[in-house]
Amino acid sequence: MPASQSLVVRPAARSSRPVVIGHRGAPAYRPEHTAASYELAIALGAELIEPDVVISRDGALVVRHESELSWSTDVASRSEFASRRTTKIVGNAPSTGWFAEDFTLAELRTLGAVERMPDLRPLNTAWDSRFGILTLAEVIELARARSTAERPIRVLAELKDPGWSEGAPELPMAELVTDELRRLDATGAHGPVVLQSFDPTVLRELRGRLGDEGPEMVQLVDDIPAGDAMVTAAGLREVSTYAQAIGPSRNRVLFRDDQLITGSSDLVDEAHRAALSVFCWTLRAENAFLPRHLRRGNAPEAHGDALGEARLLLDLGVDGLITDSPDHAVRAIGELNSN
Repeated sequence: MPASQSLVVRPAARSSRPVVIGHRGAPAYRPEHTAASYELAIALGAELIEPDVVISRDGALVVRHESELSWSTDVASRSEFASRRTTKIVGNAPSTGWFAEDFTLAELRTLGAVERMPDLRPLNTAWDSRFGILTLAEVIELARARSTAERPIRVLAELKDPGWSEGAPELPMAELVTDELRRLDATGAHGPVVLQSFDPTVLRELRGRLGDEGPEMVQLVDDIPAGDAMVTAAGLREVSTYAQAIGPSRNRVLFRDDQLITGSSDLVDEAHRAALSVFCWTLRAENAFLPRHLRRGNAPEAHGDALGEARLLLDLGVDGLITDSPDHAVRAIGELNSN
């Protein structure tokens, strides 16, 4: 992608080549959110790397899938942190474990990252505890270090659970992100960072803080009913007042019934009419995540037809694929451009 080209392109100047977004790096091959995962994603062809961002007790922007740490770090084996285990309400349900907001950045630095889905990705466990927890600033620096004029690498930062800090107003997500991007000189619309979240409130606040010339933004849309209003014609027009793209799950684009793809929605076309690009999440190669007709064999961890789902989405005109296997997306996009 040329250095002057933005991630998000208005329909009148839409790129013929969709972008590849390494979801948490390349977690099909390395534990997610590690330097090794991000480096590999770039090597495999990703133009963007996608960290999830949570907040530490002392206000550091830390890269983890969610604030609960036991799935993706070795915290459970660390006796010095045994007393930090607690139960909190997350998404209206109790969650027991260790939470980033109860640790300082210095304490989080002592933890090792581990494979979050060892049953499906057993080979990745060979990398357990070999890499530490990164900050958002470190991921941005990694991307900058790998960028060239011919091939810029950008960071698509997902702001996770911004509402957790409501009980700790000294740690507001939008304010911390704004301050950090300004410190890193990363606030431009065509700069190294794009922001996304499921929470429209935090994106709106960031737009207000950073202005119309601030970073591009992606409104993520979940499958739950709360997301339904966002994908109506009126909802998409509303999103376009503060964001340049939507990020729906693939299930909002390709309909499923009992794990069979039964048809497609008109969401991509409707989003384009509202001057929004569409970045679809999350493509994974294991049978456990694929529709039945694309699976190969019965083992959940075996790889199926990883390109089949990507091809279907590309045929519908999506502008980018958020994927655990960037190499598969690169191949599918290459096929699209060769036709």
